Amino acid sequence: MFRLLTLMILLAAGLSFSAFQPSDAHQPSRGSKLVRTIVIDPGHGGRDVGARGDFSTEKDICLSVSLKVGKMIEEKYPDIRILYTRKEDVYPTLYDRANFANDNKGDLFLCVHVNSAGDQIKREFIGNKTVVSYVGKGSKRRKVTRQVPQYRTYRVPSPAKGTETYIWGANKSEAKEVAVRENAPMMSEDNYQSTYGTIDPSSPEFVALALLKTKQYFKRSATFAGFIQDEFVKVGRVDRDVRQRPVPIWVLQATAMPSVLIETGFISNPEEEKYLNSEEGQTELSECILRALGTYLNWLDQRQSDETAPSQTGIRTVPSPVQTKRFLEYIEEREKARMVR
Repeated sequence: MFRLLTLMILLAAGLSFSAFQPSDAHQPSRGSKLVRTIVIDPGHGGRDVGARGDFSTEKDICLSVSLKVGKMIEEKYPDIRILYTRKEDVYPTLYDRANFANDNKGDLFLCVHVNSAGDQIKREFIGNKTVVSYVGKGSKRRKVTRQVPQYRTYRVPSPAKGTETYIWGANKSEAKEVAVRENAPMMSEDNYQSTYGTIDPSSPEFVALALLKTKQYFKRSATFAGFIQDEFVKVGRVDRDVRQRPVPIWVLQATAMPSVLIETGFISNPEEEKYLNSEEGQTELSECILRALGTYLNWLDQRQSDETAPSQTGIRTVPSPVQTKRFLEYIEEREKARMVR
């Protein structure tokens, strides 16, 4: 029991949450040591068209943007293997998408979607109507007229616009932890054996490690999502923040790796629909994701270097547990702010 508690404390300290802010470091021209395979998941497909706009469907936009960003990543980072859950108009099930990512030992899962909002109901005054009624009985009966306001009800497209990036819910960790435990090879890193030693997947030590790894994936997912939103803001997109859905997103929960889902814009907004279908818009979105990936790779490699570098005393430096608490409080504050918006 003492061994297990010691392991959890040491590993928890090693999972730094201190570097949530974007790095200004120059983007590398090759892949990170920690990201060798990226799985891109174009949402919907086939019989599942997703959201509909005036002239387009979500499934087609998702596929087009995914292929663009995948090609850009391949050109800039030739050392990174890019895989797609679909490259044509077919529908892989959500389970198949997650299994595909896990079976191929993905290091990052990038899901592309398009948002939609219901029409707004408007009420417009169109004038008064004269209504006649009678009051009283017999000789006292008399006519009464009154003016009753009349309204017209109609629908208009929702003005909602902008981008938001989802990560798996921190309060829905069970499925993510199971995914990590069931995909033990995903736990391997360059210094895995020297850092963690040989652990039996059925042992309490491994269960503890899976839980800590799940927390690490949450941190990496939140960081990457923040970088993505930062890049969207730079090109003038409306920032709808990094979010967690109360209802689990299966492809984020069941993938044993850091994972994000990007809502690239609102197809229900006519202006946004044109942007999402334009070559210029899709290229801009893809370039934003590419730049965010570069920042994430730099951040990831820097953290790995800091965590493995020995100090002058020969002891590996680790961040203060207070930093972990501060980060978790930060995430909670962002979530509360989103709920009251």
